[in-house]
Amino acid sequence: MSKVPEISIIIRTYNEEKYLPLLLDALDEQINRDFESILVDSGSIDNTCAIASGRVDQLIQIEHHDFTFGYALNVGAKVARGKYLVMVSAHTKPCSSDWIEKLVAPLRSNKVAMSYGKQVGWYTSKFGEAVDFYRVFHNRREKLVPPHFFANNANSAVRKDLWEEHPFDEQLPGLEDAEFAKYWMAKGYDVIYEPEAPLHHMHEETWTQVHRRYFREAVAARVMGIHGPKHVPQTWLREGFWLLDDLWRMMVNRPEEVHPQPTMLCFKEILKFRYLKALGTAQGLLSDETIEDEESRNTYFFDRAAKAVVIEGPKKAILQDMQVHEPKPGEVVLRVAYVGVCATDLEIYDGELGYYKNGMAEFPIVPGHEFSATVSAVGQNVKHLNVGDPVVVECIQSCGKCDPCKAGNEIGCDQRKELGVMGRNGGYADYVTVPGHFVHKLPVETDLRMAALCEPIAVGLKGLRRLNRVLGVERQSVKCVVVGAGSLGHIVAKLLKLQGHEVHVLDRNERKLAYFEGTGISYGNDDSCLKDCKVVVEVTGNAEVLETVFQKTPSNVIVLLLGLPYARQPFSVENIVTFEKYIVGSVGSRAEDFEEATKLVNKLGLEAYIENILPLDHFEQGWQRARAGNDLKIILEVAARQSTSSAE
Repeated sequence: MSKVPEISIIIRTYNEEKYLPLLLDALDEQINRDFESILVDSGSIDNTCAIASGRVDQLIQIEHHDFTFGYALNVGAKVARGKYLVMVSAHTKPCSSDWIEKLVAPLRSNKVAMSYGKQVGWYTSKFGEAVDFYRVFHNRREKLVPPHFFANNANSAVRKDLWEEHPFDEQLPGLEDAEFAKYWMAKGYDVIYEPEAPLHHMHEETWTQVHRRYFREAVAARVMGIHGPKHVPQTWLREGFWLLDDLWRMMVNRPEEVHPQPTMLCFKEILKFRYLKALGTAQGLLSDETIEDEESRNTYFFDRAAKAVVIEGPKKAILQDMQVHEPKPGEVVLRVAYVGVCATDLEIYDGELGYYKNGMAEFPIVPGHEFSATVSAVGQNVKHLNVGDPVVVECIQSCGKCDPCKAGNEIGCDQRKELGVMGRNGGYADYVTVPGHFVHKLPVETDLRMAALCEPIAVGLKGLRRLNRVLGVERQSVKCVVVGAGSLGHIVAKLLKLQGHEVHVLDRNERKLAYFEGTGISYGNDDSCLKDCKVVVEVTGNAEVLETVFQKTPSNVIVLLLGLPYARQPFSVENIVTFEKYIVGSVGSRAEDFEEATKLVNKLGLEAYIENILPLDHFEQGWQRARAGNDLKIILEVAARQSTSSAE
């Protein structure tokens, strides 16, 4: 649309495709056509696309874990071009062809910040809720007067200039509309109820959803200071009175606008609806759930200076200022404690990582996928974490919805992000923001220096889990050779030892082999150990070493490949086929591996890994030492940052 519209209609949907066609049909019939339509979807995007294709001007997808009413509407409002923003739920249907104009008309006065229209039940509505609509949305046009701030974004309109000054509160679990109304009424603006802008509101909720809706709305009301625990008795009395009124209306005086027909089943439904509404409201008012206001959240951490190592391109990295954003509803902000230097970080800096060569990843990127942290802020929808929790984070972050994800093959997800590697900034930073469901809480006694090793431990655990599938019923102690005594090889050797296997580590670096002294793990540089082993775990990623493994191992050996990258090199598979060898590949890790890693990190005896800790601003020195290969691990301490450094 080249012409800037006067009105932008923001449709919010969350798996509500059933009634969306009715709403779109009604919009097509509106007398005033000077509007654009923006649909914000956080549910089944494929179905929504099919329904809305060619019928809305913009279709925006947000992650389901980020959904709150305020956030979804703000996403739409941000791209809207109209002077007036009309908010409507996808499970509604306007009752008249001039609904938009009637709804927006009050906003043409400079004194009005918000208007909201009448709502009427649908034939699928529960009887009690339909009567509630009849009670609340009457036929008298009125201006709200404090302390009454009720407004409803299922059918409302606001001025965009005022929204830009004060967006909807994304942290509230509901009543973001009432909070907006309260804010502007305190500034001297009016909020108008307009009964001549009616629409049908079509709820088809389970009883669990009914209870949950009134609970979250009560939490929001308590956080806003509108209602509190003292209102619980009033809630029960009101719902008790309305229960009696519902029964009278069902049997004697059913309003014309209440569509559900009275039946004996309706009697039971009324009782259950009133009980769950009262229960959910009371529990929400009495709960201890808290949502800090914006000023408190900013004071807590968003006003802090934040630094991060940013790789801007091949051979160019610098420690620079980074903006820390308030978390979306499904996100957490983490204060990084320690981050391990990995060969992948160096490949990214060198411009040699395959993702950057084939275009899957782009600069700039903050590296670091092996790190420990504490929680600094929690989005509204994240329930398993609290501020101050010690945590680690999964590196491979897939969509969870595509066929590869459903099959347990997250690395095959086209939409995946890899923390600090591809598409999402990593742990070389004061703060990291990530989706909450990829974050794992650590036991409180865990050393955060050691916890930075959870990612490579998880990688080793996934590989051994795949290995054990091939070992099958044997699973007794077998002779295992780990080829490569680097950080991952060291961890894998100790995991195998913990599982009860006989372990030998093969490497040419005497210094790294010496770390196995006194562990019960044998070691050396003579590859004759390969001739009588049952399992080989190859972690070097060297193609020539791999060829040696294939040539010198016996029949029926199982070779687990954990090293990357293996360079292209011609070789014959005859040895593999003729001697019936098993090849098992593994990359990355899954949530279950991280959960197990958090339990094992204190049991593997990995103290040698924390011998070499440098501050974050010495990252260049850390990279140089990691290249030299003489240290088992280099770890950067982020919290102890003291100065600024760069690598050009």
